[in-house]
Amino acid sequence: MTATPRADLARRIAGEITLSDDPGATLRKWRTDFDVSQTELAGQLDVSSSVVSDYESGRRESPGIGVVRRMVEALLDIDESRGGGRIRQYARVLSAGFDSEIVLDLQEYATTIPLDDLYEAMDATELVRGDQDRISGHTVLDSVEAITRLSSDEFYRLYGQSTNRALVFTAVSRGESPLVAMRVVNPTPNAVVLHGISEEELWDYAPKLARIDGFSLAITSKNLDEMLDDMRALP
Repeated sequence: MTATPRADLARRIAGEITLSDDPGATLRKWRTDFDVSQTELAGQLDVSSSVVSDYESGRRESPGIGVVRRMVEALLDIDESRGGGRIRQYARVLSAGFDSEIVLDLQEYATTIPLDDLYEAMDATELVRGDQDRISGHTVLDSVEAITRLSSDEFYRLYGQSTNRALVFTAVSRGESPLVAMRVVNPTPNAVVLHGISEEELWDYAPKLARIDGFSLAITSKNLDEMLDDMRALP
């Protein structure tokens, strides 16, 4: 019997919490990633908010596998009651064969949209205008994890269903590594966005490389969680 995306994700979260050196912190990470408050999770579990708070802070003994399973199922139930957005997001990343520590979001839009709509959602500033002004999806990845762990073939798979998309690199210091990586990936995406960097901090040659390869280059410093939420709301 084929496992469902929900079951796959449940095993992944439960395993990460159980094997963590700090289970409470790992539980908190997943809860906040699902945008669930301690009060909401406690209500789903029919316990007081202090119980969840005590587990996350380490004031209670590390939760056993039975408690972890209940908490994970509660998170997933809450997400499904909201439409299942987080479950679908992780399903897309995992089905593409990537670790969610590398790929933070991978989305295909229902239709192509103006690149400017993406930039508005991200509060991004375009520095170089590319050859294409529309995209049909985006991939958001941790630049350090991607550069150090992915092969050139795996980099190409970041495009998902189409290269007509934006690649968004987070945890950027100067932008040198992502831009150099784009030189060996063929074809290139329609847009590259560098997150967490100002124009003054940007590598001097980044705009030149973007112009050579014909893709739009933009930067943004918007809060990562808020940015991802706004990007996921795109059509």
